[in-house]
Amino acid sequence: MKAYLLYEAGGTDKLVLGETSKPALKIGEVLIKVKAIGINPADAIYRSNPAFISAIFGEERPVIMGWDIAGEVVEKSDNTDGFELGDAVFALLQNAGGYAEFVAVNAGLLAHKPANITFEEAAAAPMAGLTAWQPLVHGMNIKQGNKILIHGAAGGVGHYAVQIAKHLGAEVIATSSGKNHSFVMSLGADKHIDYQTENFWEMIKDVDFVFDTVGGETLEHSIDITKRGGTIISILAPTKEGLMSRAEEKGVNLSFRALQFNGDDLRALAGLLAKGIVKSHIAEKYPFTSMAEAHQQVETRRTAGKIVLAI
Repeated sequence: MKAYLLYEAGGTDKLVLGETSKPALKIGEVLIKVKAIGINPADAIYRSNPAFISAIFGEERPVIMGWDIAGEVVEKSDNTDGFELGDAVFALLQNAGGYAEFVAVNAGLLAHKPANITFEEAAAAPMAGLTAWQPLVHGMNIKQGNKILIHGAAGGVGHYAVQIAKHLGAEVIATSSGKNHSFVMSLGADKHIDYQTENFWEMIKDVDFVFDTVGGETLEHSIDITKRGGTIISILAPTKEGLMSRAEEKGVNLSFRALQFNGDDLRALAGLLAKGIVKSHIAEKYPFTSMAEAHQQVETRRTAGKIVLAI
């Protein structure tokens, strides 16, 4: 099969399209013929950092990156009940391997692709969608009418977060650049703040929840506008000391949450995609041969929605 082989961390030129063997199935796995691949900012960060590559893959080289895929089941092993040959599926791959024509996936991490969405829309959703879903659903007790501030609302994670929070009944205040105002409002946001020209901490106060995808000073100011007893969850590790104590002094629950590989969560997200409650916005679709260009686009940090490749 064809796959992008990474022999060493570095620039996009290190992603080499080559030939390698199809993966052999273990018990509990199915073989997926990949139809679409989701590209995340994290992919580019991992690709360029030797320490991350070693932490994820050990010393094995070359490696095949890629965590978001959608495709069809073409082979299955034992203990894969619920999935049949020909099923359209999507997944967040715990062991990567998605930058390839075929990938072996543990059936526990799979979800059926809703019939009403494309393979590209399905491949866009796993990492970004679950990065939004898990904090909002498992980390916050959002009730009808609660106010939530979502930072980076036009991005891959943020655009799912706006839709999920709205579905949960929240009043959504969203930050993004001014050029993405219409896009963010179309997702269901109730109020938009242009972070380039406006200071959100001067415009709002006493929100119940904050979902942070930006970090830095944005996270610091978020503590100031969250009500006592409120909750802030950031997907970024803290870069400044004293944030936790500052939040505690104000009576704000601040935490940092990493993505969890969870098939049940993905299948719950699939249910919202099937009903049209949550939609994947594809900013750009590239052919499989344009992996470098896809990585260069996500590295701009100016993508509204998601970048995908179609095979």
